[in-house]
Amino acid sequence: MPKIKTHSGAKKRFKLSKTGKVVRGHAYKSHILNKKTTKRKRNLRKTTIADVTNVAKVKRMIPYK
Repeated sequence: MPKIKTHSGAKKRFKLSKTGKVVRGHAYKSHILNKKTTKRKRNLRKTTIADVTNVAKVKRMIPYK
């Protein structure tokens, strides 16, 4: 079987935790930051677990991570 190509965009955005969960960063942190509170911006820095509905698709895009 040939190797599967890794999706270039997905490898920059997702990683797998030790337990196999998909870890992602938050959106809405790139611009228009004046109206967002400091607390909201601070919480957007943290990573979070991807929703279960998207996990299978993401894992298919990053097969060797």
